[in-house]
Amino acid sequence: MFPELNAVLNWSPDDVTQGQFVLLSDRRSDASFLVHHFLSFYIRGRCRVCFLGLVQSFSHYSAVCQRLGVNLSQARERGQLTFLESLNEALTVLSPSEGQIGSGYLDFLRSPSLGLRGLFQFICSSLSGPGASDGEWGPPVLLVDDLSVLLGLGVDVAALLDFSHYCRASICSQLQGNVVMLVRCEGQEEDYADDEDSERLLKGLTHQCDLSIKVQGLPTGYCRDIHGQMQVSWKNRATGQYSHERLLQYKVHDKGASFFARGTSAAVL
Repeated sequence: MFPELNAVLNWSPDDVTQGQFVLLSDRRSDASFLVHHFLSFYIRGRCRVCFLGLVQSFSHYSAVCQRLGVNLSQARERGQLTFLESLNEALTVLSPSEGQIGSGYLDFLRSPSLGLRGLFQFICSSLSGPGASDGEWGPPVLLVDDLSVLLGLGVDVAALLDFSHYCRASICSQLQGNVVMLVRCEGQEEDYADDEDSERLLKGLTHQCDLSIKVQGLPTGYCRDIHGQMQVSWKNRATGQYSHERLLQYKVHDKGASFFARGTSAAVL
């Protein structure tokens, strides 16, 4: 968890903001450090978390969060964290062993016509199942790393936008929880034709979200002491327009990250 970022967002794990759809995106950079921040933030805030790990294994996220002072294994054992090990689940669907029956959450890999209904039902059952309303945990949270992976697995943009809309309606509106999703765009923003599906997905999710955090590489290229820049944009719910924006630069450390206004890093002063 990064205290400097909490200060920028005006968030605290002791008083978790509810009903927020947070969109993380990266371009020519890697926003994974933000996924680890939000995961550790919500675990510290005693939220009930459902994590769709579409990119890495549980052991990877656990090792990183351990350095941030959060024990994911303990969180999973006490029922606070539900982690979908998508890499193993995908193997079960695509290359089932004899007598092995998959959970059905990723059946769209074998039968695209099934859509993402099984995945959505898994999320709902994880966040509204036994223990969800007994006061033991705070607001429910869905974390997805990263949604654009499903584009490469044959899911179309419209289905992903419908999926995110239902997640937002169920978790943010009905359960008064939060949704955090990461998407990635490989090319330049102006090179729309090179990565059309990712750009359409990003545009649609940007329209849905309440808070957008865009991570990009520096326009000037690689710098050892500044790893990239981050644009934080808040949406006014009354108008549906982004009403406030901050542009920061950052450097990721082994046990955290530093954030500073553009041009104020000690490396360039």
